[in-house]
Amino acid sequence: MTARNIGVVDFTPEKDCQDPKCPYHGTLSVRGQIIEGTVVSTKMKGTVIVEREYAKYIPKFERYERRRSRYPAHLPPCIPVSESDRVTIMECRPLSKTVNFVVIAKKGSK
Repeated sequence: MTARNIGVVDFTPEKDCQDPKCPYHGTLSVRGQIIEGTVVSTKMKGTVIVEREYAKYIPKFERYERRRSRYPAHLPPCIPVSESDRVTIMECRPLSKTVNFVVIAKKGSK
């Protein structure tokens, strides 16, 4: 089975999978936000937690503060990911109560 071109990143998974929630081998369409972050937890089955750090400007003190956001994202079995890997996630339809993103590419280790 060949991987679908999702039209966003230049990444194709090496393995095939039978996951219907995979954007490459299933029927899941992606749309909206594209976020890069670091995988901080792989303890759930089929789901990872991705953390994104960013700077927010505080006008009163004329300085920046570091903030972070955590996103639960679906992990297709065709993308091998472990903790501390850099990944790209993209918004999709709601897959569960909290999961609205899917991992679409692996960038490498931190």
